[in-house]
Amino acid sequence: MLLESILTVIERSGLMPLWLWANQWLALDARQLIFVVATPIFVGVAVWEYLRIRHDPKRMNGPEAVRNFLLGAGYQTSELLFAGIIAFPVYALVYQFRWFDLELTWWTVLLTFIGVEFCFYWMHRSSHRIRWFWAAHVVHHSSERMNFTTAMRQNATNIFNGNWWFYIPLVWIGFNPVWVGIAFALSLVYQFFIHTTVVGRLPAWVEWFFNTPSHHRVHHGRNPGYIDKNYGGVVIIWDRLFGTFIDEKAQDPPDYGITKPVPSNNLITLWTHEYVDLFREMAQPGPLLERLKHLWKPPEWQRSSESEPPRSVTANKP
Repeated sequence: MLLESILTVIERSGLMPLWLWANQWLALDARQLIFVVATPIFVGVAVWEYLRIRHDPKRMNGPEAVRNFLLGAGYQTSELLFAGIIAFPVYALVYQFRWFDLELTWWTVLLTFIGVEFCFYWMHRSSHRIRWFWAAHVVHHSSERMNFTTAMRQNATNIFNGNWWFYIPLVWIGFNPVWVGIAFALSLVYQFFIHTTVVGRLPAWVEWFFNTPSHHRVHHGRNPGYIDKNYGGVVIIWDRLFGTFIDEKAQDPPDYGITKPVPSNNLITLWTHEYVDLFREMAQPGPLLERLKHLWKPPEWQRSSESEPPRSVTANKP
């Protein structure tokens, strides 16, 4: 009854056409709705964890936890406002030239999951090994603590970096962009729950197939042996297949963070500090091609004529 009353008010306002238009261009689709529904769960789980480990400053810091949620809110806001303007039109255009017309079945659901996990692995790996993508992803790794709020530590510039291009092959094959978006959103929901030190190792068969808190603690470690490992989303099989898997070692607990600390905890600095370093290095004198290489070379790469130490890297060799 209440819902009908609300819809009646909207319809009689004359603004329904504007809402329908905005609904498409703001990408307020099932993918975004998944995040909206999951956010209260994230907050509840994060509060539960906070109450358990709040007295351990190595694992939890109250101001940082609040800052992480603010970073997450900025990320979700930019995705909501710009994904429908930047990414969705490209997906829609590519879908018009799809190779196959795939119907929604249990088989295509499974294939969508496998395809999204495969693309996520390479997107995530590239986000560590290509400087331009790393400039956005670095904020997620810059905390020296590992807890559920760290999962919310994202960059509002992600949508502008173009890592959504990694999923275009799935759309080109014939997977509906809405399916891809839902599978991606569910993968991120799962990944929230592996950002913790509260959960130890799980049964061996789970650790072999799935990405777990143990595996992801390794991923966030800046220990020399842990850097650039365990890129998986829901599953860890791609890391095992492509040689980027390593197990967490009790004698070598993860040391979280990046190899060059962030100069400030200001939100703008957290979002932009690696871009500043990147463009500063590109501005140094030299041949244009050499200067442009900073965009796609690994974050620790330096031109041979430069003597500066590597910039902020975590997932990169110190």
